Amino acid sequence: MRILVIKTMFILALLCGYLMVAPSAQVFKKNTALIKQIDSMFKTDQFWRIEFTKKYRKEKSVYSDEIIQKNWAEADRINELKAKSIIKKYGYPGYDLVGSSSDSFWAIVQHCDDDIPFQERVLALMKQQIAKNNASKEKYAYLTDRILVNKDQKQIYGTQLSRDSKTGKYSPFPLKDPKLVDQLRQEVGLEPLATYVKNFQ
Repeated sequence: MRILVIKTMFILALLCGYLMVAPSAQVFKKNTALIKQIDSMFKTDQFWRIEFTKKYRKEKSVYSDEIIQKNWAEADRINELKAKSIIKKYGYPGYDLVGSSSDSFWAIVQHCDDDIPFQERVLALMKQQIAKNNASKEKYAYLTDRILVNKDQKQIYGTQLSRDSKTGKYSPFPLKDPKLVDQLRQEVGLEPLATYVKNFQ
């Protein structure tokens, strides 16, 4: 249930427009084939999540809940295999290699909740690229929290929220340091936690 809530939160965050364009960097020769592959993976990743969101918001969808859940799980399974292959061949694909598709790749890894060690490996590789200003600090924060919450540990940046089934209100999963959370969020380019949570109410 926790993973489903986290998945739902990510979908809503996407729809709220929190994904940002990659910062400008030095001009490198991009891998167009890899960009196309990642973009195709991301399109599949989002399709069934968007259909799920329609159901969540009581909007019309041509698909049944059963079909959505089945295809969602299968899309994630296939994307995870492809993501592992990309990591093995290229390491973490940064902006110099795939441009803004680097953030799309991050989103796919964010959904590999059934393989936390893989997420942790990607996080370590992502950190190396951040040191070169070649990957997103914001996305790094999201993946950091995702892993911690998946391991039933306290998160750092407050990016992962849970929904109260009675009130319908959202709140962050437990934080390691609530007093410093806004400072930590600012350091990676995230808005204040209260503003972030308000977007979901």
